[in-house]
Amino acid sequence: MNSYDFANRVAIVTGGGQGIGLTVAERMLTSGGKVSIWDRDQALLDTLRSRYPADQLQPLAVDIGSLEAVEKATAEVIRTFGKIDVLVNNAAIVGPNANTWEYPPQAFMDVVHIGLVGTFFVSRTVIPHMIKANYGRIVNLSSVAGKEGNPGAPAYSSTKAGVLALTKSMGKELATHNIAVNAVTPAVAKTTMALSQAPDFLKMILSKIPRGRMLELSEAASMICWLATEENSFTTGAVFDLSGGRATY
Repeated sequence: MNSYDFANRVAIVTGGGQGIGLTVAERMLTSGGKVSIWDRDQALLDTLRSRYPADQLQPLAVDIGSLEAVEKATAEVIRTFGKIDVLVNNAAIVGPNANTWEYPPQAFMDVVHIGLVGTFFVSRTVIPHMIKANYGRIVNLSSVAGKEGNPGAPAYSSTKAGVLALTKSMGKELATHNIAVNAVTPAVAKTTMALSQAPDFLKMILSKIPRGRMLELSEAASMICWLATEENSFTTGAVFDLSGGRATY
């Protein structure tokens, strides 16, 4: 396993209570970083408090769908650690599996609001601190569904396509501020959220992966963490494939 240099770096990882977000946060913590984990699940956050010292890990209960909550949490990170070097926009919800014409309107709005609008809220609030420091690394979690669209998942697919466009806009806007903004597009990974989907739907999307298996959380963390380091000093506004060969562009 490669090591990454996060010494003296402060990161925010949204949706970091479990899954890819937690795996990324733990890799950063063991690499010398300080991490503020944001999640809506207080129980998950409580279990993390005893695992890392308070001067290294800050678990915060945050609903990224609320701009007020995001602004309050960002101010708390600054009060605790003094700066924000890295942002991993990981938080999202998948919603139900249904065809577009049968999809519950409220569920569609909920998925888009958390996964896309929430990503905008967090980025909008954190970026000024990075501009002031003339340094930042932002990694947005999209999905191969955002490239290709998954049948039966119109809300999630639309959300993740929006995240890709937002990444490209921010990458261009921030290129002269020493802030890199990139996205990754995972295939289905071994997360609680993914495994909560309908068995037939999981079988369908797994069949599309040439590797013939799910993405391991550690594999996702390796790519995300490199993109979040100072070494990633030139690439920005780009999309990095984590689809096991499924993506065709």
